[in-house]
Amino acid sequence: MKIPLRITFQDMPDSAAVEQVLQAKAEKIEHFYPQLIGCHITVQTLGRHKHQGRQFSIRIDLTAPGKEIVVNRDHDEDIYVAIRDAFDSARRQLEDYARVQRGQSKVHEPEYLGRIARTFSDEGYGFIEASDGRECYFSGDNVVNGELGDLKPGTQVRFLLQDGGEGLQARRVSIAKHMTRV
Repeated sequence: MKIPLRITFQDMPDSAAVEQVLQAKAEKIEHFYPQLIGCHITVQTLGRHKHQGRQFSIRIDLTAPGKEIVVNRDHDEDIYVAIRDAFDSARRQLEDYARVQRGQSKVHEPEYLGRIARTFSDEGYGFIEASDGRECYFSGDNVVNGELGDLKPGTQVRFLLQDGGEGLQARRVSIAKHMTRV
């Protein structure tokens, strides 16, 4: 292992077997994300529960460039299950952070609000007046959760905008249930 690894046992004796499992899990995390700077793992027993035996709690502090990832909620009666769950959670958080670093986070398109200006049901299209006054075309194929015939002039709708060949076009047109301004 290249990164500094620190393992702390609280309220329980040190265990070579548990320490070996923790080292192996930490090496897998490091292999997945080699830029890690540090890893501190705390193994602790929680107070006895009325109907259960001891609960083992695992806390993992991972230090990555520009980010501290902490997993502190995974516990179980079986220490190996607690370790597995904690490292699974740490890996998911690390995957999310790696995606953000690579610029691969999904960015949602802004949703716009407007009102139906007019529809031509027999021809399969209509026009929306956006809240900023612009008018955009939409096809009946772009109506979500309903049909073009359901949309009457004045009906409030949500939609996504795209630049079409002849002007603005609305996609994913749906009746607005909760109005918020975009």
